[in-house]
Order: sequence, then C-alpha cells, then structure tokens
Amino acid sequence: QVHVVEAGGGLVQPGGSLRLSCQASGFTFSSSAMAWYRQAPGKQRELVATITSGGVTNYADSVKGRFAISRDNAKYTVSLQMNSLKPEDTAVYYCKKPGLREYWGQGTQVTVSS
Repeated sequence: QVHVVEAGGGLVQPGGSLRLSCQASGFTFSSSAMAWYRQAPGKQRELVATITSGGVTNYADSVKGRFAISRDNAKYTVSLQMNSLKPEDTAVYYCKKPGLREYWGQGTQVTVSS
C-alpha cells in the first residue's frame, strides 16, 4: 500500500529556513517522480517543485532561488529545503506521488510570521 507522509513544518520568522521531508513507502521510489504542493487559506493548491526519477528539478517562479527539492532513493525520502521564507509562503505543504493514480500526504503546516 502506497503511503507518503510529510514532516518538518512549523512556525518561522520571515527570512528564516525550514526543511520539509516526505517519507514514501509501498512503491518503487527510485522510479517515480515526486512533487511538493502547497495550499494557502482561501487559495487553490499550487505546485511548488518537482523532481524526476533521474533528479531533474523544476520550481514555481515564486520559489525559484529560495527552495530546493532533493531526493534520497535509499531512504525513500524527498525533501524541500526552504530558505528566505516570506509570509506569503505560509500554507499547508503536501507531498505527492504522481502517476495514473496520485497519492497525497496529509500535509504539514508552514507559517511564516514575526
């Protein structure tokens, strides 16, 4: 059974950093692309970053140069390093395994506030 579980959210001041992690299980992780999304209150869920099975990354314009997605195939994890955080980064962050059937985690709250 496929599972993806996020961790690492919290409260951080503007300009600070957080590292989110997503623990996956139940599928061949090394063969799968992975993605991070976020959803702010009152807004639609949006794509933040993706990483292919080969490690090619892509980012939303709003986070380019500040966020970095990475993966560890041996540990079945995908991470999102978030630097220079802004109040507008406040959202629930979700990990997703894309594919014919998508699998989402439960989300982790990130709040950027002074």
